[in-house]
Amino acid sequence: MADPSGEVWLVRHGETEWSRDGRHTSTTDLPLTDEGRRVAEGLRDRLDDPGHNASYSLVLTSPRRRARDTARLCGHPEAEVDDDLAEWDYGDLEGRTTEEIRDTYPDWTIWQGPVPGGEDAAQVSTRLDRVVARCRAVEGRVLLFGHGHSLRALAARWLELPVAEGRHLRLDTATISILGWERETPVVLRWNS
Repeated sequence: MADPSGEVWLVRHGETEWSRDGRHTSTTDLPLTDEGRRVAEGLRDRLDDPGHNASYSLVLTSPRRRARDTARLCGHPEAEVDDDLAEWDYGDLEGRTTEEIRDTYPDWTIWQGPVPGGEDAAQVSTRLDRVVARCRAVEGRVLLFGHGHSLRALAARWLELPVAEGRHLRLDTATISILGWERETPVVLRWNS
């Protein structure tokens, strides 16, 4: 049963060299840049603001170093690793920019594929549905540390939309977004701030 007063706070990891350069990064375990670490540390006050009831009933992170380091720098080293929060697996497209991918697949987007050797939208939906169910089973606030495409897809699934609808939700590095409820309806309370 969903807690209609519960919120799910999403934090996209800080900047890495590849995120800065527009390279799709899923399984490559890159560290944060100096700027990424600095900005992640700056999120701590926003996440732990006493005026926002700063306690979290559950704190989860992707297994990737960039997300785990962001969680630690934000003051949440207790974050539990959840493999389902990993970034969309780009397979053979790992490390390539959209422009480079479109040399082979014109008009390509992650939302419509193809993703040779990686995950399709249905696979991403299945694992993110487990995260959504886990969040909804918790009373109180949840804090998640993750990645651009997977958090956008998670938001779509929170809203009970297909993963591909995450394409409408731009998500920058080191930002906070909040999912919640309006009565019994799942909603976006704040995005990309």
